[in-house]
Amino acid sequence: MNDAPSPAFDPLGEGWEVFDGQGFVDHVGPFYVRTGADGLRSFGFVAEPKHANLIGVVHGGMLMTLADRALGVAAWDAAGGKPSVTVQFDMQFLSAVKMGEFASMQPELVRLTRSLVFMRGTLMVGDRAAAAANGLWKILDRAA
Repeated sequence: MNDAPSPAFDPLGEGWEVFDGQGFVDHVGPFYVRTGADGLRSFGFVAEPKHANLIGVVHGGMLMTLADRALGVAAWDAAGGKPSVTVQFDMQFLSAVKMGEFASMQPELVRLTRSLVFMRGTLMVGDRAAAAANGLWKILDRAA
């Protein structure tokens, strides 16, 4: 019987690029990014011990951080590169993300108005849904 751990997921070998995050994201990353056929960028991360909660799986706050980054950047992209800020954000946790797993979110644009962007996405670990998120972003006036 082989008890050797399975090799860690290599995002770079699977077409992901390192996202050059700054500020808070730099502390919890690295995050990885790739652009989908729809032009929206997906984000992901490899679960490390620094992401663990008290029972040894990824902390829900880390999953929310990934989702807010993925949906928030997609909102900016959908708004033509205009800055957008999170107004409302919901997340439902469906299954645990374990250490060493790669979690990613592919954003989906629900609706775009002149001032608001409605987004949703499912946080996936391989073929397993780990969380679902919905949010609303306010498009800021560049002159403000």
